[in-house]
Amino acid sequence: MINQFYEKLAKIVVEYSLEIQEGHRVLIKGPEVARELFQALYAELIKIGAYPMLIVDLEGIDEIFYKYASKKQLEYVDNTFKQALKEFDRMIQIKADYNTHKFSMVDPKILATHRGSPAQKELYLISQEREAKGEFNWNISPFPCQALAQEANMDIFTYTDFVRKALYLDKDDPVGEWKKLKEEQEHLVNILNQTKKIEVIGEDTDLKFSVEGRNWVNCWGDHNLPDGEVFTGPVEDSVNGHIRFTYPGIYIGRDIENIFLEFKEGKVVNATADKGEDLLKEILKIKNADKIGEFAIGNNYGITQFTKNMLFDEKIGGTLHCALGLGFEDSGSKNVSAIHWDILKDMKLPGSKVIADGKVVYEEGQWKI
Repeated sequence: MINQFYEKLAKIVVEYSLEIQEGHRVLIKGPEVARELFQALYAELIKIGAYPMLIVDLEGIDEIFYKYASKKQLEYVDNTFKQALKEFDRMIQIKADYNTHKFSMVDPKILATHRGSPAQKELYLISQEREAKGEFNWNISPFPCQALAQEANMDIFTYTDFVRKALYLDKDDPVGEWKKLKEEQEHLVNILNQTKKIEVIGEDTDLKFSVEGRNWVNCWGDHNLPDGEVFTGPVEDSVNGHIRFTYPGIYIGRDIENIFLEFKEGKVVNATADKGEDLLKEILKIKNADKIGEFAIGNNYGITQFTKNMLFDEKIGGTLHCALGLGFEDSGSKNVSAIHWDILKDMKLPGSKVIADGKVVYEEGQWKI
């Protein structure tokens, strides 16, 4: 019998987030530890008349790859997966892990070679182009597991309840709650789409950039679960100033703490970190990873704790995040990169504010519009 928690989540993903129809080909990708969610998703897809295909990652495979792979293998992507991205209608990626620190001993240059390869960049472009045409859609959904619970400093029972509430699965009508959030954020987006310049003020932060001609996007549970943010893509060469991120940047399971970035005409000209600075600088060597592809503000006030899982953390109400690298086409961003790396800043601290065209629109973690 399928666990009710995963059955409810699967229904949201299939019927609400991705609107999967009879005949759709659906790729489900994730680790074996998420077996119960695989089963729930598979059941819903079969019942609706879709054609699911599963890609299951086995424990230890990634570690073996990074330990023994040659440069050619690091840069290689099999045409089978590339073809699947070209042909399938939907993709569901399950977020879970056995060990969130499994890459802690891997040379940062090896990680950067793999993640920053032209082949990886091509995968991003294929999915982004098909999505823009309405041919393809994707969703990332969480599976509460021991590794992520431990990373969040919770036991598995507390963490599962945390995930349940973040997804509105504790509500009588979860879909209704997501629709309500969508409406609230649509109001924000309509106002922000009329602005041209953004300034961010905060602890060790004074950052300015243009959003003229760019779109603000409402994130309401279609791509990510949980969700709750609005974002845009800054004009690439307009970013100037500096920002300190108050939460650690998490890159493939590795912590980079107290990140400080200084920008001039859109590019990072100075980067420091108290921990993981070597990895930070390797990441910035990836083509266009030294530019901001996304600027976003989190609006899910049901997520109150930083868990080192960006699927949740970037949605925390009272925070903002910037993504280095790839910018999303629907925001108008033109920044193309093999990575998209989100870094989070607490905006609830005294004096923190976002100013749009000279008007304070967000202050100390709350919207003013």
